[in-house]
Amino acid sequence: MDSVDRDILQAVIDGAAEPIGLISTTQPDWPVLLENPAFEKLAGDSAIGTPFTDIIEALIGRDLALDVSEALRSGQETSFPIELGGLEYLLTLVPILHDDDSARYCAAYWRGGAAVSAVAGSEMHRAFLKAKRRVRDLSRDDPVTGLLNAKAFAEILEHDWAVARREGSSLAVIAFEIDDFDAYVEVFGRHAADTCLRRVGQAVRKFLRRASDVVARADSATFCVLAHSSDEPSVTEFASKIASAVRELGLHHPRSSIGRFVTIACRVRCVDGSREDVDAGEIFASVVAGAPGMHET
Repeated sequence: MDSVDRDILQAVIDGAAEPIGLISTTQPDWPVLLENPAFEKLAGDSAIGTPFTDIIEALIGRDLALDVSEALRSGQETSFPIELGGLEYLLTLVPILHDDDSARYCAAYWRGGAAVSAVAGSEMHRAFLKAKRRVRDLSRDDPVTGLLNAKAFAEILEHDWAVARREGSSLAVIAFEIDDFDAYVEVFGRHAADTCLRRVGQAVRKFLRRASDVVARADSATFCVLAHSSDEPSVTEFASKIASAVRELGLHHPRSSIGRFVTIACRVRCVDGSREDVDAGEIFASVVAGAPGMHET
């Protein structure tokens, strides 16, 4: 951002009584670039450089942080009615378009007072947002685990990989495949197998560090995680911790070729947007299928 433009914009938002922040949408974790004193007070400290979704998660919870993540990825103006500290706000995200119609920044407004009571405070508005999220979830969620489905994961990966290539950043895709799952189904049946999938999926989800990281059920016995990291050793360690957590669930598997309990095999692929000219679909397919040369743990 040009220094003169930055100074002018900072002066403008400093004059506002309501919390206002400027977010970068060209970085996968959406850091806060500018804030006014009201925004800083709401966050509890200076938020400059802090991922916006981390702030939302700390203030309101992970569910809203995930909704905000999706809104930032979509590049569309979105509002969320929220309650914080006994007060009602309307959190509005407004993309700032450039001449090429791309949104590189997003303004976050925390509007409070009578305007919220008239717009977001109504039961009708809340019901509409709830119904809208439900329709979205029906098309994007896996019905067994409640995680994202493969199609939704592929769309997010395509978006984030385009950002990584434009900005020269990196990301990692990790596949977790349940060992000998067909044998598990033969022994315990489909109902128990679905319970196993849900427990493994939730074990994986608990390890996600940021709202910008996502997990999905990629196929019958495989889960995929998208993590915004360029450090392959740390990603591999992260995957190993998840594998240990799944093993420690103690889900009995009498026909496992690995041990007495349900275990998962991990495949990791780290891609560098500054060096690799590859399609997002190929990245996804290679990790799920376990292409030759894939790093496995």
